[in-house]
Amino acid sequence: MVSDPDKAGASGEWRRLSTLHLIWLRAVDGLAAMGTIMIVLLMGMICADVFARNITGGSLPLVSELGALTLVMIVYLQLGTTIRNNRLARTDFFLAVLEERSPRAAAFVSGIWELFGIAVCAGIAWSTWGILLKDIEHREFIGVTAIVTMQTWPFRALILVGAAVAAIQFIILAIRSFMKAAGAEVRSS
Repeated sequence: MVSDPDKAGASGEWRRLSTLHLIWLRAVDGLAAMGTIMIVLLMGMICADVFARNITGGSLPLVSELGALTLVMIVYLQLGTTIRNNRLARTDFFLAVLEERSPRAAAFVSGIWELFGIAVCAGIAWSTWGILLKDIEHREFIGVTAIVTMQTWPFRALILVGAAVAAIQFIILAIRSFMKAAGAEVRSS
C-alpha cells in the first residue's frame, strides 16, 4: 500500500485505500471477536457437561463432538489477527540480530517466512474446501441420531473463512516485507 497521500496520486484513491484497509482490519478483528465469543460458549458447554455428569452421572449429548469442532473453529477464527499482530511462534532472535545489522535483509527473511505461511494457510483452506463440499453433499452430522444432531458444514465454512483470511493476511505482510526489503517506505498496522 502507498504510505503517503501525495504518492497515491489523488486524494480519492488514498481515501479508497484507507477505507478498504479499515474494512479489512474490522473484518479480521470481527472474526477474532467471534472466536472469543465461541470460547465463552465452549466454556459454558463444558461447565454444563460437568454439572450434568455430577447430577445425572451422564454426559450431555453432542458436547464432545461440538467441543472438538468449536475448538478448531476458534483457532482459525483468531488466526488472521494473530498473524497481523505478529503473534505466531517463531524465533525472533535471529531476525532481531539481523534487523540491527541490515533491516532490509531482515525484511526479506520475514517475507520468505510469510510466503511459507501463505502456502500453509492456502493449503489448509483448499483442503477444507473439499471437506466442506463433502459435508454439504453427504449431509454430514455430529451427535446421536434420534437424540440430538447438528450439521457440520457451518463449522467447516467458518474454518475455511479463517484459513482464507489467514492466507490473505500473510499475503499483505509478505508484500509489506518485500517492499521494505526493496527500500520502499511502508505504512504499518
